[in-house]
Amino acid sequence: MQQTHLFVQLFLRETGAQTLCALSDVNLAVQRSQKYRSWLNSKRELVLSDIENCHWIKTCTGGYITEVVFHPDGTLDEFRLFDRFQTKGKWSLENGVLNIEIEKGENTYSFAVVGNAAINIHSAVEHKNGELHSYLKLSQIK
Repeated sequence: MQQTHLFVQLFLRETGAQTLCALSDVNLAVQRSQKYRSWLNSKRELVLSDIENCHWIKTCTGGYITEVVFHPDGTLDEFRLFDRFQTKGKWSLENGVLNIEIEKGENTYSFAVVGNAAINIHSAVEHKNGELHSYLKLSQIK
């Protein structure tokens, strides 16, 4: 997924009607707006020290809550918060954006986390098997 499309997709979710927009429907022309530039200025690049050997809490609009543990080798463990059911995945940091892919049975969940400059509650739009799935909030535990 192209980073520009991901940013615009997240912008539309966070500043619009709070509905998700498929990447194929993203109108890149909004990048020229002052509203988009202001939104972008409220974001920050994530760095390795935000991620490696850190625990994050991940939640979605459906109320599903997990703990994600990021290992320095690019792997991660995800645990449901209350019963500790474990899944595994991988992560990478590219241009300040945290890319995550998690395998759960026959399903693959992927999303790109964009950092928040004001507080350590970041956001992403999740795709399940390549299809638009959910809006996420992720918070670093420190």
